[in-house]
Amino acid sequence: MAAYPTLAVLGAGSWGTALAALASRNGVMTRLWGRDAKALAAMAETRENQRYLPEIQLPVELQYQGDLAAAVRGAGIVLLVVPSHAFASMLDEIAPLLDPGTNIAWATKGFEPGTGRFLHELVAEKLPGRAAAVVTGPSFAKEVAMGLPSAVTVHSDDDAFAHQLALMLHAPNFRAYSGSDVLGAELGGAMKNVLAVATGVADGMNLGLNARAGLITRGMNEMLRLGVALGARPETLMGLSGLGDLVLTCTGDLSRNRRLGLALGRGVAIDEAVRQIGQVVESVVTADEVARLAAKHGLDLPISNGVRAVLHGEVTPVEGLKALMAREQKPEYPEGLFGPF
Repeated sequence: MAAYPTLAVLGAGSWGTALAALASRNGVMTRLWGRDAKALAAMAETRENQRYLPEIQLPVELQYQGDLAAAVRGAGIVLLVVPSHAFASMLDEIAPLLDPGTNIAWATKGFEPGTGRFLHELVAEKLPGRAAAVVTGPSFAKEVAMGLPSAVTVHSDDDAFAHQLALMLHAPNFRAYSGSDVLGAELGGAMKNVLAVATGVADGMNLGLNARAGLITRGMNEMLRLGVALGARPETLMGLSGLGDLVLTCTGDLSRNRRLGLALGRGVAIDEAVRQIGQVVESVVTADEVARLAAKHGLDLPISNGVRAVLHGEVTPVEGLKALMAREQKPEYPEGLFGPF
Protein backbone atom coordinates (compact mmCIF):
# COMPACT_ATOMS: atom_id res chain seq x y z
CA MET A 1 0.00 0.00 0.00
CA ALA A 2 1.25 3.47 -0.90
CA ALA A 3 2.44 5.66 1.95
CA TYR A 4 -0.08 8.46 2.25
CA PRO A 5 0.30 11.76 4.10
CA THR A 6 -1.56 12.31 7.36
CA LEU A 7 -5.06 13.65 6.77
CA ALA A 8 -6.75 16.14 9.13
CA VAL A 9 -10.52 16.37 8.62
CA LEU A 10 -12.00 19.56 10.09
CA GLY A 11 -15.69 19.21 10.81
CA ALA A 12 -17.24 16.32 12.73
CA GLY A 13 -20.73 16.46 11.25
CA SER A 14 -22.15 13.63 9.18
CA TRP A 15 -20.09 14.23 6.01
CA GLY A 16 -16.82 15.01 7.78
CA THR A 17 -17.18 11.92 9.94
CA ALA A 18 -18.04 9.72 6.95
CA LEU A 19 -15.02 10.92 4.95
CA ALA A 20 -12.69 10.57 7.92
CA ALA A 21 -13.91 7.02 8.51
CA LEU A 22 -13.50 6.18 4.82
CA ALA A 23 -9.91 7.45 4.67
CA SER A 24 -9.06 5.71 7.94
CA ARG A 25 -10.36 2.38 6.65
CA ASN A 26 -8.18 2.91 3.57
CA GLY A 27 -5.06 2.94 5.74
CA VAL A 28 -4.65 6.73 5.82
CA MET A 29 -3.62 8.13 9.21
CA THR A 30 -6.64 10.34 9.83
CA ARG A 31 -7.50 12.85 12.55
CA LEU A 32 -11.04 14.16 12.98
CA TRP A 33 -11.52 17.57 14.59
CA GLY A 34 -14.72 19.28 15.73
CA ARG A 35 -15.64 22.21 17.96
CA ASP A 36 -17.58 20.05 20.43
CA ALA A 37 -14.88 18.42 22.55
CA LYS A 38 -17.43 16.42 24.55
CA ALA A 39 -18.94 14.98 21.39
CA LEU A 40 -15.49 14.00 20.13
CA ALA A 41 -14.68 12.32 23.42
CA ALA A 42 -17.93 10.38 23.19
CA MET A 43 -17.09 9.34 19.62
CA ALA A 44 -13.68 8.11 20.74
CA GLU A 45 -15.27 6.07 23.51
CA THR A 46 -18.22 4.61 21.63
CA ARG A 47 -16.80 4.63 18.06
CA GLU A 48 -20.07 6.23 16.98
CA ASN A 49 -21.21 9.72 16.01
CA GLN A 50 -24.45 9.48 17.94
CA ARG A 51 -25.85 12.80 16.76
CA TYR A 52 -25.13 12.66 13.04
CA LEU A 53 -24.48 8.98 12.19
CA PRO A 54 -26.14 6.91 14.91
CA GLU A 55 -25.65 3.13 14.98
CA ILE A 56 -22.79 3.22 12.46
CA GLN A 57 -19.49 1.92 13.82
CA LEU A 58 -16.40 4.02 13.12
CA PRO A 59 -12.98 2.43 12.53
CA VAL A 60 -10.70 1.78 15.49
CA GLU A 61 -7.83 3.52 13.71
CA LEU A 62 -9.60 6.88 13.40
CA GLN A 63 -8.13 9.52 15.75
CA TYR A 64 -10.16 12.29 17.40
CA GLN A 65 -8.60 15.63 18.23
CA GLY A 66 -10.37 18.50 19.98
CA ASP A 67 -7.43 20.91 19.68
CA LEU A 68 -7.28 22.57 16.26
CA ALA A 69 -3.54 23.24 16.32
CA ALA A 70 -2.79 19.64 17.26
CA ALA A 71 -5.19 18.36 14.60
CA VAL A 72 -3.43 20.12 11.71
CA ARG A 73 0.14 19.87 13.04
CA GLY A 74 2.19 17.67 10.72
CA ALA A 75 -0.78 16.90 8.45
CA GLY A 76 0.07 16.63 4.77
CA ILE A 77 -3.53 17.40 3.79
CA VAL A 78 -6.22 19.35 5.63
CA LEU A 79 -9.76 18.59 4.47
CA LEU A 80 -12.39 21.17 5.47
CA VAL A 81 -15.93 19.86 5.89
CA VAL A 82 -17.71 22.81 7.49
CA PRO A 83 -20.80 24.78 6.37
CA SER A 84 -20.17 27.36 3.66
CA HIS A 85 -20.97 30.27 6.01
CA ALA A 86 -18.14 29.11 8.31
CA PHE A 87 -15.64 28.35 5.55
CA ALA A 88 -13.82 31.70 5.42
CA SER A 89 -13.43 31.95 9.19
CA MET A 90 -12.13 28.38 9.29
CA LEU A 91 -9.44 29.28 6.76
CA ASP A 92 -8.47 32.27 8.89
CA GLU A 93 -8.16 30.05 11.96
CA ILE A 94 -5.92 27.46 10.37
CA ALA A 95 -3.74 29.83 8.31
CA PRO A 96 -1.17 30.47 11.09
CA LEU A 97 -1.23 26.83 12.20
CA LEU A 98 -0.38 25.02 8.97
CA ASP A 99 2.99 23.54 8.13
CA PRO A 100 4.56 25.02 4.96
CA GLY A 101 3.97 21.88 2.88
CA THR A 102 0.37 21.22 3.89
CA ASN A 103 -2.13 21.05 1.04
CA ILE A 104 -5.80 22.05 1.33
CA ALA A 105 -8.98 20.29 0.28
CA TRP A 106 -12.64 20.83 1.05
CA ALA A 107 -15.90 18.89 0.80
CA THR A 108 -18.02 21.97 1.53
CA LYS A 109 -20.65 22.99 -1.01
CA GLY A 110 -21.83 26.54 -1.50
CA PHE A 111 -20.61 30.12 -1.95
CA GLU A 112 -19.31 32.78 0.40
CA PRO A 113 -22.48 34.43 1.77
CA GLY A 114 -22.93 38.02 0.67
CA THR A 115 -20.40 38.00 -2.15
CA GLY A 116 -21.15 34.91 -4.24
CA ARG A 117 -17.46 34.09 -4.35
CA PHE A 118 -16.50 30.48 -4.91
CA LEU A 119 -14.75 28.67 -2.10
CA HIS A 120 -11.63 28.10 -4.19
CA GLU A 121 -11.31 31.87 -4.46
CA LEU A 122 -11.24 32.14 -0.67
CA VAL A 123 -8.59 29.41 -0.46
CA ALA A 124 -6.41 31.17 -3.04
CA GLU A 125 -6.76 34.47 -1.15
CA LYS A 126 -6.21 33.22 2.39
CA LEU A 127 -3.86 30.27 1.78
CA PRO A 128 -1.91 31.19 -1.36
CA GLY A 129 0.71 28.91 -2.84
CA ARG A 130 -0.79 25.64 -1.62
CA ALA A 131 -2.20 22.86 -3.78
CA ALA A 132 -5.98 22.89 -3.36
CA ALA A 133 -8.77 20.49 -4.29
CA VAL A 134 -12.53 20.10 -3.93
CA VAL A 135 -14.22 16.77 -3.17
CA THR A 136 -17.79 16.67 -4.46
CA GLY A 137 -20.44 14.47 -6.04
CA PRO A 138 -23.64 12.52 -5.30
CA SER A 139 -22.89 11.16 -1.85
CA PHE A 140 -25.18 11.04 1.16
CA ALA A 141 -22.96 10.78 4.24
CA LYS A 142 -25.03 8.03 5.85
CA GLU A 143 -24.71 5.73 2.85
CA VAL A 144 -20.96 6.35 2.57
CA ALA A 145 -20.51 5.62 6.27
CA MET A 146 -22.52 2.39 5.85
CA GLY A 147 -20.22 1.27 3.03
CA LEU A 148 -22.88 1.42 0.31
CA PRO A 149 -21.61 2.00 -3.26
CA SER A 150 -20.91 5.68 -3.99
CA ALA A 151 -18.89 7.82 -6.38
CA VAL A 152 -17.38 11.31 -6.10
CA THR A 153 -14.92 13.42 -8.03
CA VAL A 154 -11.86 15.36 -6.86
CA HIS A 155 -10.97 18.48 -8.86
CA SER A 156 -7.77 20.52 -8.57
CA ASP A 157 -5.57 22.74 -10.70
CA ASP A 158 -2.77 20.44 -9.50
CA ASP A 159 -3.32 17.10 -11.29
CA ALA A 160 -0.94 15.22 -9.02
CA PHE A 161 -2.75 16.40 -5.90
CA ALA A 162 -6.18 15.54 -7.33
CA HIS A 163 -4.92 12.04 -8.16
CA GLN A 164 -3.31 11.57 -4.74
CA LEU A 165 -6.41 12.62 -2.81
CA ALA A 166 -8.66 10.50 -5.04
CA LEU A 167 -6.47 7.47 -4.33
CA MET A 168 -6.69 8.11 -0.59
CA LEU A 169 -10.49 8.01 -0.78
CA HIS A 170 -10.91 5.31 -3.44
CA ALA A 171 -12.19 2.01 -2.06
CA PRO A 172 -14.07 -1.11 -3.26
CA ASN A 173 -17.43 0.57 -2.55
CA PHE A 174 -16.33 4.16 -3.12
CA ARG A 175 -15.13 5.32 -6.52
CA ALA A 176 -13.18 8.58 -6.54
CA TYR A 177 -12.58 10.15 -9.94
CA SER A 178 -10.37 13.19 -10.59
CA GLY A 179 -10.50 16.29 -12.76
CA SER A 180 -9.20 19.83 -13.16
CA ASP A 181 -12.35 22.00 -13.41
CA VAL A 182 -12.60 23.34 -9.86
CA LEU A 183 -15.10 26.07 -10.72
CA GLY A 184 -17.45 23.71 -12.53
CA ALA A 185 -17.28 21.13 -9.75
CA GLU A 186 -18.07 23.78 -7.13
CA LEU A 187 -20.94 25.27 -9.12
CA GLY A 188 -22.67 21.92 -9.51
CA GLY A 189 -22.29 21.08 -5.83
CA ALA A 190 -23.76 24.43 -4.78
CA MET A 191 -26.51 25.02 -7.31
CA LYS A 192 -28.09 21.58 -7.00
CA ASN A 193 -29.16 22.54 -3.47
CA VAL A 194 -31.36 25.32 -4.83
CA LEU A 195 -32.92 23.08 -7.46
CA ALA A 196 -33.58 20.35 -4.88
CA VAL A 197 -35.83 22.79 -3.02
CA ALA A 198 -37.88 23.23 -6.21
CA THR A 199 -38.43 19.49 -6.69
CA GLY A 200 -39.14 19.09 -2.98
CA VAL A 201 -41.80 21.81 -3.15
CA ALA A 202 -43.41 20.11 -6.15
CA ASP A 203 -43.44 16.74 -4.40
CA GLY A 204 -44.74 18.33 -1.20
CA MET A 205 -47.62 19.71 -3.24
CA ASN A 206 -48.22 16.24 -4.78
CA LEU A 207 -47.71 17.53 -8.30
CA GLY A 208 -46.53 14.16 -9.61
CA LEU A 209 -43.47 12.56 -11.17
CA ASN A 210 -43.85 14.43 -14.47
CA ALA A 211 -43.38 17.74 -12.66
CA ARG A 212 -40.34 16.42 -10.82
CA ALA A 213 -38.69 15.24 -14.06
CA GLY A 214 -39.42 18.55 -15.77
CA LEU A 215 -37.92 20.56 -12.92
CA ILE A 216 -34.77 18.43 -12.81
CA THR A 217 -34.26 18.70 -16.58
CA ARG A 218 -34.90 22.43 -16.83
CA GLY A 219 -32.93 22.98 -13.64
CA MET A 220 -30.01 21.18 -15.25
CA ASN A 221 -30.30 23.58 -18.17
CA GLU A 222 -30.05 26.54 -15.77
CA MET A 223 -26.95 25.03 -14.18
CA LEU A 224 -25.31 24.51 -17.57
CA ARG A 225 -26.03 28.02 -18.81
CA LEU A 226 -24.72 29.66 -15.66
CA GLY A 227 -21.71 27.36 -15.71
CA VAL A 228 -20.79 28.22 -19.29
CA ALA A 229 -21.17 31.95 -18.54
CA LEU A 230 -18.74 31.54 -15.62
CA GLY A 231 -16.22 29.50 -17.61
CA ALA A 232 -17.01 25.99 -16.37
CA ARG A 233 -16.74 22.99 -18.67
CA PRO A 234 -20.11 21.53 -19.69
CA GLU A 235 -18.81 17.98 -19.28
CA THR A 236 -18.03 18.69 -15.62
CA LEU A 237 -21.63 19.72 -14.99
CA MET A 238 -22.91 16.68 -16.89
CA GLY A 239 -20.84 14.47 -14.60
CA LEU A 240 -20.89 13.49 -10.94
CA SER A 241 -20.50 17.00 -9.54
CA GLY A 242 -23.41 18.38 -11.57
CA LEU A 243 -26.00 16.00 -12.96
CA GLY A 244 -25.14 13.22 -10.53
CA ASP A 245 -25.47 15.41 -7.46
CA LEU A 246 -28.55 17.10 -8.88
CA VAL A 247 -30.44 13.84 -9.39
CA LEU A 248 -29.50 12.53 -5.95
CA THR A 249 -30.43 15.71 -4.10
CA CYS A 250 -33.68 16.22 -5.99
CA THR A 251 -34.94 12.67 -5.45
CA GLY A 252 -33.39 11.41 -2.20
CA ASP A 253 -35.15 12.15 1.08
CA LEU A 254 -31.81 12.16 2.94
CA SER A 255 -31.26 15.56 1.31
CA ARG A 256 -31.85 18.43 3.75
CA ASN A 257 -32.63 20.77 0.85
CA ARG A 258 -35.21 18.43 -0.63
CA ARG A 259 -36.77 18.00 2.81
CA LEU A 260 -36.97 21.78 3.14
CA GLY A 261 -38.83 21.94 -0.15
CA LEU A 262 -41.17 19.12 0.91
CA ALA A 263 -42.06 21.01 4.09
CA LEU A 264 -42.64 24.27 2.21
CA GLY A 265 -44.80 22.50 -0.34
CA ARG A 266 -46.93 21.13 2.51
CA GLY A 267 -47.43 24.62 3.92
CA VAL A 268 -44.85 24.66 6.73
CA ALA A 269 -43.27 28.07 7.40
CA ILE A 270 -39.60 28.26 6.44
CA ASP A 271 -38.28 28.96 9.96
CA GLU A 272 -40.14 25.96 11.31
CA ALA A 273 -39.04 23.78 8.40
CA VAL A 274 -35.36 24.61 9.04
CA ARG A 275 -35.85 23.97 12.76
CA GLN A 276 -37.37 20.55 12.07
CA ILE A 277 -34.42 19.54 9.86
CA GLY A 278 -32.00 20.44 12.66
CA GLN A 279 -28.93 20.91 10.46
CA VAL A 280 -27.60 23.62 8.17
CA VAL A 281 -29.66 23.93 4.96
CA GLU A 282 -27.28 25.41 2.39
CA SER A 283 -29.94 26.39 -0.16
CA VAL A 284 -31.26 29.26 1.98
CA VAL A 285 -28.01 31.19 1.40
CA THR A 286 -27.04 29.66 -1.94
CA ALA A 287 -30.23 30.81 -3.69
CA ASP A 288 -29.22 34.44 -3.13
CA GLU A 289 -25.75 33.87 -4.54
CA VAL A 290 -27.05 32.05 -7.63
CA ALA A 291 -29.39 34.98 -8.28
CA ARG A 292 -26.49 37.40 -7.84
CA LEU A 293 -24.31 35.52 -10.33
CA ALA A 294 -27.16 35.17 -12.84
CA ALA A 295 -27.89 38.91 -12.70
CA LYS A 296 -24.20 39.70 -13.16
CA HIS A 297 -24.14 37.66 -16.38
CA GLY A 298 -27.56 38.73 -17.63
CA LEU A 299 -29.16 35.29 -17.31
CA ASP A 300 -32.81 34.55 -16.59
CA LEU A 301 -32.99 31.44 -14.37
CA PRO A 302 -36.72 31.13 -13.59
CA ILE A 303 -36.57 28.01 -11.40
CA SER A 304 -33.66 29.27 -9.30
CA ASN A 305 -35.22 32.72 -9.03
CA GLY A 306 -38.53 31.19 -8.03
CA VAL A 307 -36.87 29.22 -5.25
CA ARG A 308 -35.15 32.37 -3.97
CA ALA A 309 -38.48 34.22 -3.93
CA VAL A 310 -40.19 31.41 -2.00
CA LEU A 311 -37.34 31.18 0.53
CA HIS A 312 -37.61 34.92 1.17
CA GLY A 313 -41.38 34.78 1.54
CA GLU A 314 -41.94 37.01 -1.48
CA VAL A 315 -44.28 34.45 -3.04
CA THR A 316 -45.95 31.27 -1.83
CA PRO A 317 -45.03 27.94 -3.43
CA VAL A 318 -48.38 27.97 -5.26
CA GLU A 319 -47.70 31.46 -6.63
CA GLY A 320 -44.20 30.46 -7.64
CA LEU A 321 -45.52 27.46 -9.54
CA LYS A 322 -48.13 29.57 -11.32
CA ALA A 323 -45.44 32.02 -12.40
CA LEU A 324 -43.34 29.19 -13.88
CA MET A 325 -46.28 27.63 -15.72
CA ALA A 326 -47.46 31.01 -17.05
CA ARG A 327 -44.25 31.61 -19.01
CA GLU A 328 -44.84 31.91 -22.74
CA GLN A 329 -44.41 28.97 -25.12
CA LYS A 330 -41.05 28.81 -26.85
CA PRO A 331 -38.62 26.31 -28.37
CA GLU A 332 -36.83 24.14 -25.84
CA TYR A 333 -33.43 25.34 -27.08
CA PRO A 334 -34.01 28.52 -29.11
CA GLU A 335 -30.32 29.30 -29.40
CA GLY A 336 -28.74 25.95 -28.74
CA LEU A 337 -28.16 24.22 -25.41
CA PHE A 338 -26.83 27.34 -23.70
CA GLY A 339 -29.20 29.93 -25.14
CA PRO A 340 -31.85 31.74 -23.10
CA PHE A 341 -35.13 30.11 -22.04
